[in-house]
Amino acid sequence: MLKATIDTEIFRETIDVIAAIVTECRMNINEEGFRIRAVDTANVAMISLELSQNAFSAYQSGENVIGIDINKMKNIVGMMGKDDALSLELPEDGYKLEMAFGGYKYSIALLDVNTVRKDPNMPTIQLPGKVVISGAQLNNAIKAAALVSDKIAFGINPETETFYMEADGDTDHINLEIKKSDLKSFVSTEARSLFSLDYLKDMGRVMSRAEEVEIQIGIDHPVKFAFNIADGNGRVEYLLAPRIEAD
Repeated sequence: MLKATIDTEIFRETIDVIAAIVTECRMNINEEGFRIRAVDTANVAMISLELSQNAFSAYQSGENVIGIDINKMKNIVGMMGKDDALSLELPEDGYKLEMAFGGYKYSIALLDVNTVRKDPNMPTIQLPGKVVISGAQLNNAIKAAALVSDKIAFGINPETETFYMEADGDTDHINLEIKKSDLKSFVSTEARSLFSLDYLKDMGRVMSRAEEVEIQIGIDHPVKFAFNIADGNGRVEYLLAPRIEAD
């Protein structure tokens, strides 16, 4: 059972964040809010999302696990007006999600949770390097790198105390260095890993809205991005596997 009301912009932001990684997922719902943990079909990117009940203007729920078609949901949120309120209701049978906004009423068939990949465990990895930058600055660097290459390196230079992002193409090169003094937070250690821009372009678009994004990196290790959504009432973590450079 679920009865809730939420601002459409908050719900749209939540769906966009999920859609950057997966096309379907399990949504765990309880009295504290929504929780999602999912990995893409190639096992390259993972999302962990928590949306507190404080993100809702009204919220009442028991324990539920439902299967969500994210592509279908993305089409529906595209119909929502900015000033609409969205009501969500999950009947006791749990087969359909009732959605109402701006005079529209949708009855959305849910996926069978047994056909959706189970929630993955979060890997226990040590990522010693950490910086905090604005989401807009991160997204701009990703877009700039995409002009010359299909991959980007994130790194920390402890000698110069800078965080850098660089990309090499067949003929072109781009580099961005940000000094410690220009970062919101900086943990200095040698770090460098290479990542696919195919994933980062979608992730960067949604992270561009975040005032702060915490980036944790190591040497040839995954990168973790952590940021808030829903006016601070939601928390998202992305984990992206590295591309290992040939010697």
